[in-house]
Amino acid sequence: MSANKRIRGVSVYRPIIYGNSTVWMEESERPPGSDHTHRWTVGVRSAAAPPPSSKRTPADQIGGADDLSYFIKKVTFKLHDSFPQPLRTIEKPPFEVTETGWGEFDIIIKIFFVAEATEKPISFSHHLKLHPYPLPPAAVPPPALPSADPSQSAIPTPIEEVPQPLLTPVHAWQYEEIVFSEPTETFYAVLLSKAPTPLPRSNRLVIKDRTLAMSQSGNIGEFSLDMEAEEGERLEEARKSALAEIELMRQKLISNEKELGGLRKEVDELQAAAAAQ
Repeated sequence: MSANKRIRGVSVYRPIIYGNSTVWMEESERPPGSDHTHRWTVGVRSAAAPPPSSKRTPADQIGGADDLSYFIKKVTFKLHDSFPQPLRTIEKPPFEVTETGWGEFDIIIKIFFVAEATEKPISFSHHLKLHPYPLPPAAVPPPALPSADPSQSAIPTPIEEVPQPLLTPVHAWQYEEIVFSEPTETFYAVLLSKAPTPLPRSNRLVIKDRTLAMSQSGNIGEFSLDMEAEEGERLEEARKSALAEIELMRQKLISNEKELGGLRKEVDELQAAAAAQ
């Protein structure tokens, strides 16, 4: 088995997720003299999550069933420059960084692979998400009217009056498939020795009467085959919509070309008539 010889025509993929989970901190949990309002964890995890358990915290709900260190050597996280040592390097699982803060910013995540992979690092940009905006309508109490007169405009509910349990936890994770094309014989053997945990058919961690955003849509819980199917349906609907728009523009272009042809013919006739005089 060669450490450098590549297997032609073979590709192996490994599903991962990257992103963050955030929880709102009560006054008693906040660092003394600090204006930090949230505790967040940013990381790279396996896409599948462990089976549901009473020991799992909100930040553990998304992914993390598998140890990724058999193909990931280390992960670096470039935080905002206001943090001490903004470039964090994590060389063993879990590949995560936990901090507290009050603001959102972009984090550069860079994944380095084990030596057997002989692959270059890959990078992702993730926007740290602390707030579940836009809030689902069911999460916000109905607005109060300024008077008994129903014709008066309603006063929107201030965000400060939305119960904090509805604002936490917040999950913002992206699913990604890392594809290793034509891996070396040695790395191929490593990959085959560690099959990823399959995604569950459906979300096993649905919280009754509560839905918050995760990766732009979906329930609190975990990535699942149902979510994958729903995403496929959304992509198909987007494809159909794009094709319909293209056809509409094509028909409009044909109509404009016909109109232009008629105008050119009219101009030619007028020029011919003027030349004949």
